[in-house]
Amino acid sequence: MPIPGHIDPVPVPRAPSLREDGRTDLVGLSRDEMREALIEAGLEPRQAKLRAKQIWHQIYNRGATGFEAMSDIAKAQKPWFEERFVIGRPEVVVQQVSTDGTRKWLLKTPDGHDFEMVFIPDADRGTLCVSSQVGCTLNCRFCHTGTMRLVRNLNAGEIVGQVMLARDALGEWPSQPEGRMLSNIVMMGMGEPLYNFENVRDALKIVMDGDGLGLSRRRITLSTSGVVPMMARAGDEIGVNLAVSLHAVTKEVRDEIVPLNRKYGIEELLAACAAYPGANNARRITFEYVMLKDKNDSDEDARELVRLIKKYKLPAKVNLIPFNPWPGAAYECSEEERVRRFSDIIFDAGISAPIRRPRGRDIMAACGQLKSAAEKKSRAELDRIAEEKQAALA
Repeated sequence: MPIPGHIDPVPVPRAPSLREDGRTDLVGLSRDEMREALIEAGLEPRQAKLRAKQIWHQIYNRGATGFEAMSDIAKAQKPWFEERFVIGRPEVVVQQVSTDGTRKWLLKTPDGHDFEMVFIPDADRGTLCVSSQVGCTLNCRFCHTGTMRLVRNLNAGEIVGQVMLARDALGEWPSQPEGRMLSNIVMMGMGEPLYNFENVRDALKIVMDGDGLGLSRRRITLSTSGVVPMMARAGDEIGVNLAVSLHAVTKEVRDEIVPLNRKYGIEELLAACAAYPGANNARRITFEYVMLKDKNDSDEDARELVRLIKKYKLPAKVNLIPFNPWPGAAYECSEEERVRRFSDIIFDAGISAPIRRPRGRDIMAACGQLKSAAEKKSRAELDRIAEEKQAALA
């Protein structure tokens, strides 16, 4: 069935099933939704409003995972809440730690589907790479996640739950604005965030809420492969930093490695970037550019990238990403000297073009490597899935 709304008709399987125990997960609900859930369960409206405020604070400020730890709920009333509600976290299947300190979690949804998230520590920040879907609708040819089928969208609670689980692991409760290891979030994990817009929006509103997880919108980046019709809405309704998976500057090459380009071409995509609400020199748009040997890494490609950025007068920086290999990949990483030369051409034109240092390669946690370890397919099966996805985009 197609995703509802005025976005691309791409295949999306059934909605996630309800919890087997019949309880309602409060994580991911807005304040109003939480209050309504309490009223529906039998609380009087005024009491529901008070309890919703208390529970919201306990969940998002104190990091509560159950009602037993909530000191502002009477002991006699706690069983009533526990019988009807749950404060969920994604189930951790496997946690891996890289030699460079990067952490990767293989997580499971309540209905049994696997997805991944990654935490990347640096000297001055800690970045959590959050997934928005189980699998992916797209088939970017350099991306391991793109070889997976789309199973389903993650709901708002499953998205927020990743941030909360990371805070659990880092010991960062109660919530505080300063001195946190987890300081930044990038919606760059499994899936295309703009194909799961409502859930991503609702989750990030909780993350940014001053009484919620309290992370500034300036520290959150949403990455898209170029779902043009949703970009302006993302700027208006979410308002976080924008990153665009560009990866090529010609139609021929981008059609091959980012098949969505066949629907929304480079020029249309860059025009949408120029119109993105809130973009300015203080909040530049990031163009992600994976370096593929003899495919998109020539001097001519670098100069064309500069020309396009200047043509559309974009406040932009370019992240150059050395290709991270994975089993069955059809590409190789550009030589180190070629990447430096590419970077120099862009820098010389007055545009920032840092080379991203690969992190977590040894645990398949680097950019473009995320994929459920439980899913293994032959090359022929991967090619067949790619053909199906490209047909859906046609």
